[in-house]
Amino acid sequence: MSDLRFAPDEAEVERRVEALLFAAAGPLSAADIARRLPEGADVGRAIASLRARYQGRGVELECVADRWRFRTAPDLGFLMTEEREEPRRLSKAALETLAIIAYHQPVTRAEIESVRGVSISKGTLDLLLEMGFVRLRGRRRTPGRPVTYATADRFLEHFGLASLYDLPGAAEMKAAGLLDLSLPVGFEVPDPSRTGSEDEEDPIEDGEAPEFAQDFVGD
Repeated sequence: MSDLRFAPDEAEVERRVEALLFAAAGPLSAADIARRLPEGADVGRAIASLRARYQGRGVELECVADRWRFRTAPDLGFLMTEEREEPRRLSKAALETLAIIAYHQPVTRAEIESVRGVSISKGTLDLLLEMGFVRLRGRRRTPGRPVTYATADRFLEHFGLASLYDLPGAAEMKAAGLLDLSLPVGFEVPDPSRTGSEDEEDPIEDGEAPEFAQDFVGD
């Protein structure tokens, strides 16, 4: 019997990738998969082949935040309804805040309030952090050293986005209930793929908990 640990052919690589994705507790990146395969295995080809093979099946292969996972086909989601927990619903203020962070990141609390035109409660940001939609990105190198916020991978996973480049435009955001602001005439949706210059902020220190990572200038 041949030893399949060495020099597997394309079919065997695809088979192993399929097994890894099926058994994984969460989405896997191509690098995660490659680390478990022999050197030289073409992970990209295997993923492309699997995606084509599962297209239209009850379970499909999808990319979320540059990672891969199997999921139930969208049109069959109703079959799982009874087994799913009722998701926590975000308030209008939380949805608007999340949308602003997604399109303006990295963004400070003061900048969020400037876009919304009203102040936001600390509880709104705390909830978004708790649910994993938002993360602390850094501290702006400006007076007061305010914390900056950015979206986390959970945001992409929840809304089924492969990357920030797939964020919809303002009209689509409004239709989805994610953006309900009185936007000025001529407003253009910012480029969500921008990450800001590293020279503009410092990273959050290791172990700095969200409840302590508040703006030094106060609420």
